[in-house]
Amino acid sequence: MASILASENARHYETAERVLPGAGLGGYALAEDIRFIFAEGQGARLKDVDEREYIDYVGGAGALILGHSHPAVVRAVQDQAAKGLHMFGTLNLPAIQLAERLVRDIPCAEKVVYATTGSEATAYAMRLARAFTGKDMVLKFEGAYHGNHDYALTSTFPKSLGNDPLGQDDTAGRPAGTRSTMCVAPYNDLEAVERIVRERREELAAIIVEPVQRIIPAEPEFLRGLRRLCDETGVLLIMDEVVTGFRLTYGGAQVWYDVIPDIASFGKVIGAGGPLAIVAGRAEILDLCDPRRKGEPDYVYFNGTLHGNPVAAAATLTMLDELSEPGVYDALNSFADDACAACQTVLDRHALPALAENTGSLWQILFMTKRPRRQADVMASDMAAARRLDAECMKNGIYALPGVRRFFSTAHGSAELEDTLRSLDTACRALAR
Repeated sequence: MASILASENARHYETAERVLPGAGLGGYALAEDIRFIFAEGQGARLKDVDEREYIDYVGGAGALILGHSHPAVVRAVQDQAAKGLHMFGTLNLPAIQLAERLVRDIPCAEKVVYATTGSEATAYAMRLARAFTGKDMVLKFEGAYHGNHDYALTSTFPKSLGNDPLGQDDTAGRPAGTRSTMCVAPYNDLEAVERIVRERREELAAIIVEPVQRIIPAEPEFLRGLRRLCDETGVLLIMDEVVTGFRLTYGGAQVWYDVIPDIASFGKVIGAGGPLAIVAGRAEILDLCDPRRKGEPDYVYFNGTLHGNPVAAAATLTMLDELSEPGVYDALNSFADDACAACQTVLDRHALPALAENTGSLWQILFMTKRPRRQADVMASDMAAARRLDAECMKNGIYALPGVRRFFSTAHGSAELEDTLRSLDTACRALAR
């Protein structure tokens, strides 16, 4: 105990407890027996201030698809930082170059607008949809995460099921007005969506959907059905690609599934770890935020200090160069398939009723017997056991937030997989005890 108390991690956590609520950042505060302080990241590995090493499966919440400190991205950041960290109020060259590339590479993108975070991007996407249609209501799916703003925090973390179409509040301090403009349906249930849309089409501006909701993949016919339903009713389809954009494949889930939304939000991979996100979509919708339209009734306000940040834009351009090389996604997704199969072998050897599930390079270990289709399936699983296993993995050199989806990067290789399997085996033994 004395050595633990004397550690650098413990010393810095004493400070964090004084100055940060729960000694955490955002919604995550690790338990005392597994928490640590990052010192550096290289490739697929992190090192804490006590020099202990972890294989990173959080990957900056999925932003770091090339791993930590990729040399080409680091050079791009250094080069641009030397020219200027930040400009505001007019255009910078990397922002123009990145916008041109994204319009070329994202199927739905006739134009793009910049934001800073994925949460901003989904909020702006909803605002655009409401302005374009003149309607207030947006339909989302039970268990879907669309950011930290008041509109999004509806039945993201439901305590019970069957709350459609009005959903539950996920946070204190949420205004009643935001609650009345959101409705909720079960994921992958086209029949339920059709019923709600038919009942509320006169007030419904858009449907917002994650193509992979946490770890649950959309069934192809579900997304195609949403597209068809939106076309029939004049409701806009918003695809939240903050996680899936340039993660599943180059261009995102709309390429993976061959379903083109009216509007899409991107973040995480877009940004390459920097403060950058975008909204992409049809020009007639995106043009509502043209600053020359200020004062017009349908003008949509977009603005932020770091919008189009040149360092993040330069990093993203370099990252896209790397990702567009032939075979990158085939190799990444194939590695993810093989790694999850190997993890499944370990779970089966210990007779744990758990699945190592992945869609492309997104993955998670779930205590259930078949692949989930909707939030109800996840809530019916043994989530406490999954968190305990993840916590044991954390003690054995794997960084994966307990109970949370994780990511492979192009930096993960055979050495990381071997270490992961050893750590998982040890964690399974601990869980059995």
